[in-house]
Amino acid sequence: MEKEIEKILKFIKDYVGSAHSKGVILGMSGGKDSLICAKLCTEALGKDKVVGIIMPNGQMKDKNIAVETCKFLGIKHFNLDINDIYNRYIQLIKPVLSSEKIDLSTVTTFNLPPRLRMACLYAIAGSLNYLVVNTSNLSEKEVGYTTKWGDNVGDFGPLVNYTKTEVVQIGLALGLPKDLVLKVPDDGLSGKTDEDKLGFSYEELDNFIRNGKKGDKFDKISKMHSTSEHKRIGVVTFSNDKKNYFELKRKKVNEERKN
Repeated sequence: MEKEIEKILKFIKDYVGSAHSKGVILGMSGGKDSLICAKLCTEALGKDKVVGIIMPNGQMKDKNIAVETCKFLGIKHFNLDINDIYNRYIQLIKPVLSSEKIDLSTVTTFNLPPRLRMACLYAIAGSLNYLVVNTSNLSEKEVGYTTKWGDNVGDFGPLVNYTKTEVVQIGLALGLPKDLVLKVPDDGLSGKTDEDKLGFSYEELDNFIRNGKKGDKFDKISKMHSTSEHKRIGVVTFSNDKKNYFELKRKKVNEERKN
């Protein structure tokens, strides 16, 4: 992993330099992905060019861990509670749903906070001339365990092409605290771990991604990958050249994933 880390650090340094940005900003959740991304950025750019934003929606299970993580890394950090904005959005859309006799769904309540957080990151980054770091990993990406236009976007992603298993290895190779790197991931909302919600372990998923191993969860993983493809492709646009644009985009994504 030491060689992989060297490649990642060069990538970060080169990309931020090519964009003529003064630094980077990222959301700090208290989880391993944001911790490791922030550490990689400090190694590549220096602590003074990395800013962490902690964004609870009222309650935040790992808020203290996120704060301590930023202090451990030696980066500037700020707390932005998005609860007021979130509640305002909910009140704005309720009349629309009521007029259609539709109740507020968990699709809205679960996906709105990540999208608001990303809006905050870009609002700050725009004035600072910073880039926004995407902290997603390949395992989450491949089964759509992410929010479209929320935590699955950013200007660049140091860990997007690494599985959760590999992310842990990177974290340990960086010398980060084992209790944080090996911390069981959860969404901080439902009280369930990621693996409880997914219905399979990251080990099973990562074996499927890297080795094509077909275990008991093969059908479930394949279905989640298929139904979440729209999250990986992004905006599908109309093309008047009569080509199947969706198919072309899908092939491009699959080729990038193989590489």
